[in-house]
Order: sequence, then C-alpha cells, then structure tokens
Amino acid sequence: MELDPAGAELKSVLNRLRRAQGQLAGVIRMIEEGRDCEEVVTQLAAASRALDRAGFAIIATGLQQCLTDLEGSGRSAEDRDEMRARLEKLFLSLA
Repeated sequence: MELDPAGAELKSVLNRLRRAQGQLAGVIRMIEEGRDCEEVVTQLAAASRALDRAGFAIIATGLQQCLTDLEGSGRSAEDRDEMRARLEKLFLSLA
C-alpha cells in the first residue's frame, strides 16, 4: 500500500507533520532553557496530538485507497481479509 503524496489529504498531513516537527524543536529548546514544566508538557501534548492526527489521517487515506482497490481488483476473499487485518493492526497501533 503506497501513498500518493500529491493527494490533497496527504498535503494536509505533511503540513501537520511539519508543524509537529516545529513543536518538537520548541519543546527541546524549552527544556534546554529550563522552562516551566507545565509549559513544556503543554507543548509536548500539542505535538503528540498533531502526530496522532497525522497518523489517523494517513490510515484513513490508506483505508479509502485500499477499499477502492480491493473492490475493483478481483482479489480473493483471503487477500481482502489479510489487507483488512493489516490496516486494523496499523489503526490499533495509534490507539
């Protein structure tokens, strides 16, 4: 299952990941500067949420692509079940 980075959904994901990257750099800088623990944890939580949302968006995009591919592919029920299990495992890894 390959992702098409030109898709609008994935452009949004890339923007979200870049934002999270900036937040993580900010968290590192805050720790190095000895900033208040509450401020650091707040920023870390924001970065974590951004990463989670990006992961869910990637999985949702993958699900949509796979379901479309599976419907028109003529694959066996076993292949479809295997793909469904793989996607379920990916989804649960973020939960």
